[in-house]
Amino acid sequence: MPLIIPANSAVSGGFDVDNSCRFNDGSSDYLRWNDSPSGNRQKFTWSIWFKRGVLGTTQTLGAASYSSGDEGYFEINSSDQFEWDSTEGNNGNLITNRRFRDISAWSNVVVAVDTTQGTAANRMKVYVNGVQETSFATETYPDQNSSLYWNVGGTYYPYIGRRAGGNYFDGYMAEIVQINNAQLAADSFGEFDEDSGIWKPIDVSGLTFGDTGYYLNFQDSSALGNDVSGENHDWTSYNLTAVDQSTDTCTNNFATLNPLNYSSSSKTYAFGNTAITASASGSWNATLSNFAVSSGKWYTEYKITAVGSFSAIGVGYQPFNTNASAYLGSTFLVGEDTGSFGWRNNGARPQGGSNLSSWGTNDILMIAIDMDNQKLYFGKNGTWETSGNPESGATGTGSIGNLTAGEDYLFVICPRGGGTSVNFGSPSFAISSGNADGDGYGNFEYAVPSGYFSLNTKNLAEYG
Repeated sequence: MPLIIPANSAVSGGFDVDNSCRFNDGSSDYLRWNDSPSGNRQKFTWSIWFKRGVLGTTQTLGAASYSSGDEGYFEINSSDQFEWDSTEGNNGNLITNRRFRDISAWSNVVVAVDTTQGTAANRMKVYVNGVQETSFATETYPDQNSSLYWNVGGTYYPYIGRRAGGNYFDGYMAEIVQINNAQLAADSFGEFDEDSGIWKPIDVSGLTFGDTGYYLNFQDSSALGNDVSGENHDWTSYNLTAVDQSTDTCTNNFATLNPLNYSSSSKTYAFGNTAITASASGSWNATLSNFAVSSGKWYTEYKITAVGSFSAIGVGYQPFNTNASAYLGSTFLVGEDTGSFGWRNNGARPQGGSNLSSWGTNDILMIAIDMDNQKLYFGKNGTWETSGNPESGATGTGSIGNLTAGEDYLFVICPRGGGTSVNFGSPSFAISSGNADGDGYGNFEYAVPSGYFSLNTKNLAEYG
């Protein structure tokens, strides 16, 4: 299927989505429409753009719930398939064969309902990234003229990010739209880019939303549930704060950590894969970024949330070690081999050289990686180590070491016994100052060196 702004692609100019909402299942984040509206239960359209944070668990996108046995919901099930279910009577159950397992890309799902249609398959249509879905593991359509568990009213509260039984969503959501009284196709919400062929969003503000319609664009950090459709159907947020407003969107995809690399039961990922903790007795192997760079200049910050017996950050390319067992096994330490450079919490540099500063809880570490000149710089709380100057170009003043030209470098964290929040430009922790890169992207605590950029698809398309 055509991916939405994947890690290695970009689309030409057009409509830009400025914000998304970042949901964390660990803190039970969700939105609820407390007015419990009653609307057309036979004819409606629902569209959402999302990027998943974790796989293999049931996670609700949207629901109308009274109880866990009496509700309608759209969700990604524990097998990573999209599912619609209306739990009372023959009101339909669709489960795709397609599985949503790319935690690096945004996807769009549109569900278009009209139960008055004579042909069963026309009563509920599912579009994935602009293409109507035709392959289902379960394919039970609603009876003609049936009223679904949606827009029910009364005590059937609409939810985003959970349903009555829980199933909290983890990841990012953007451009959530409900149209009441109309069954619309996917081209009301997106279009294929004429150059890349990638499905991308379009401006939906001119649509007729209907009396229970809404449009959530998450541009008001003080009211993430603000409805901008003109219908004023605002949602109440639960456990969400202003920091959960993200600039990681379906038109500018930011790097995150990759929980699929060397996963271990000792590691816990949170806040849309921008935070990680690991037990002191768990694996020592590394967690990597889901974007790699081989050219350009890139800047990233790390806030240390806890320091245990061993913590390290750094960069490296694959394989870090010619000994595959050491790379993939439980003893891999970032910086111990020529393919990587690391910085431990005690200041040690495993690849050799004098110790750097030690660091601890609440310190903010900086990495500037210059792939054009193969130089690397580490810093702490606004000061570059070894009197480094990331803007010194080929001179490499204070560079930690020489990178290997032509390799794809990733950002690396080894948090054994500690915790780290990584900021590739869309932070999950509060920023007290606020600094963007030269193109206006990213939100960092410290000034981004001139010529360096936050790691997202717009910047990669231009500089990567």
